[in-house]
Amino acid sequence: MRLCVLGLGYIGLPTALLLSQKHQVVGVDINQKIVNTLNSGKLPFNEPGLDELLTRAHGNFSAAQKVVEADVFIIAVPTPLEGSMKIADLKYVRSAAEMISLHLKDDNLVILESTVPPGTSERLVIPILRRSGLKTFYFSHCPERAIPGNTIFEIVNNDRIIGGIDKTSNERTKAIYASFVKGNIYLTDAKTAEFVKLMENTFRDVNIALANEFAQIAEESNVDVWAAIELANKHPRVKILKPGPGVGGHCIAIDPWFLTENSTKFKIIPIARQINDSMPNNVLLLVRKLLKELKEPTIAVLGVAYKGDIGDARETPAMKFIKLAENEGFVVKVHDPYVKEFDYKILGAEDAVKDSDCIILITDHNVFKEIDPVKMAKLVRKKNLVDTRNILDHEKWRKAGFTVEVLGKISH
Repeated sequence: MRLCVLGLGYIGLPTALLLSQKHQVVGVDINQKIVNTLNSGKLPFNEPGLDELLTRAHGNFSAAQKVVEADVFIIAVPTPLEGSMKIADLKYVRSAAEMISLHLKDDNLVILESTVPPGTSERLVIPILRRSGLKTFYFSHCPERAIPGNTIFEIVNNDRIIGGIDKTSNERTKAIYASFVKGNIYLTDAKTAEFVKLMENTFRDVNIALANEFAQIAEESNVDVWAAIELANKHPRVKILKPGPGVGGHCIAIDPWFLTENSTKFKIIPIARQINDSMPNNVLLLVRKLLKELKEPTIAVLGVAYKGDIGDARETPAMKFIKLAENEGFVVKVHDPYVKEFDYKILGAEDAVKDSDCIILITDHNVFKEIDPVKMAKLVRKKNLVDTRNILDHEKWRKAGFTVEVLGKISH
């Protein structure tokens, strides 16, 4: 078969390359730089295993800026959040559907992978596709289930949900995904599939918020929340997640709002979002406590990716923390070994730390565990450390002369 995948980002490109192992695939993206990079045999971003898939694709994959005729169309474009209104911005999904409608033929299959509010398929996408005037085409929603840094493994091994508009749509979509998915494939209707995806990420957001609230209460109660969580999780029916400086990425920080935008029955979800969005403020309180005697302090932020060991800084809580710190009059320097593009200049570790008054670890990159605190002590102006992820060897840092604060843990 010939497939056309619209959107060559963190999900669309791996999906396109996996499909190209058995089918002819044209990947479409409006970004000319991405298209040129792929057609020259290079990758626009790093992801474990992606280079091998591109090599194995041989002549089965090509990139283009325009949609071509195909048997199957897959929409894997981003769905940003309209920040002030907390609703989904569906302009890319709308545009993709409009482009497909110009090339749609009888018996074609259209699959929507993009995360969307419940009802988007039947209210927006399918009516646009029907503008083609066709009597027979098939449609399903198959939301992605993957995470940057482990995308290919999860796309292949995770269970998938397929929501078709009819039995044939479900069966044809299942056949496509069964060509590379090793997990179970479950069939339902389109709206339920949309709802399930949003439930999954909202569940994680709410539970991270609970962990973050535990951390703040623990600080007030002079309790080590990390030790308390470890003990609480010994209970066979308890699994508390880890607290941190906030929630980022293009899913957990955004998708809960897609679930609530057409509802009047929500209460917990906005509270969870508020808690997680306020965590950079909580980190700033820790920093402010350490630097209260200093005028115009300089701080070094370690990590601006939204999670460890990846270069993805979308919706990162580091951005809010940096802006809050600048509003306090702090000079902020930034280091991240993975992030290549950011609104602030990314410095080397030593340049970021040099003459700083406080080091703040925001992202739990494993490489940060290898930092030599003795070496850092010779570079900084004041020996202060805030570890928002509780990943460093704090005794080593204290022996090197640092005052250490940990999110959710009062220092003694």
